[in-house]
Amino acid sequence: MALTDEAIAKIRSLIQSGELPPGARLPPEPQLAAQMGLSRSGVREAVKVLESARVLDVRRGDGTYVTSLAPRLLLEGLGVAVELLRDDTLLEVMEVRRLLEPMATGLAAVRMREEDLDALGKILEDMRAARDDAELLIRYDTAFHRTVIAATGNETLTSLLEGLSSRTIRARVWRGLIEGNASHLTLAEHEAIYNALCARDQLLAQSTALLHVNTSEVWLRTVLAHSSEPDNG
Repeated sequence: MALTDEAIAKIRSLIQSGELPPGARLPPEPQLAAQMGLSRSGVREAVKVLESARVLDVRRGDGTYVTSLAPRLLLEGLGVAVELLRDDTLLEVMEVRRLLEPMATGLAAVRMREEDLDALGKILEDMRAARDDAELLIRYDTAFHRTVIAATGNETLTSLLEGLSSRTIRARVWRGLIEGNASHLTLAEHEAIYNALCARDQLLAQSTALLHVNTSEVWLRTVLAHSSEPDNG
């Protein structure tokens, strides 16, 4: 592992220095190993690790290339990690969302294009029509927030929030809301966010998003508390 870690560090250094920029082809394995003064097996394992992390793209029969290093690629694994988190840690994820999502929504209020607002209005209509269908609501809720955050034009922020807003969290919240006959409240919060965005009111958009994330967090706490109660039946 020490040799693999060293190889990873050296390849990363070549990328960070610009010697291997995005899209560049790595030297053949024997040449790269000799260049770094490491064994071929260490380099081979390092390439595998960096391929999994979306830093390298191994093309069989062609060679190994540095990827675009775009945030959507490098942060792709965040969503997978969030899906594996335990209940108490999911609440920490909601806390991070509460810090980031309202600010992103406020930013979207001043950057959103008219066509994005039109698309958002249609998604909101679909959400109203699906108010009692958890699976559809999860899909439309994801599309709603993805449209808002993407309007910031900040790919790193979009990728982070995409990873943090896992389907597991959405499913638990929406099913809890439907079972508690409170889905209409959250739909009203989506409408408030939409209206604030249409008004290009940055502070109001930020505030309505904060209220919405807070509501989702409260319901997630409720659902998790119920799921942890012993079954006395």
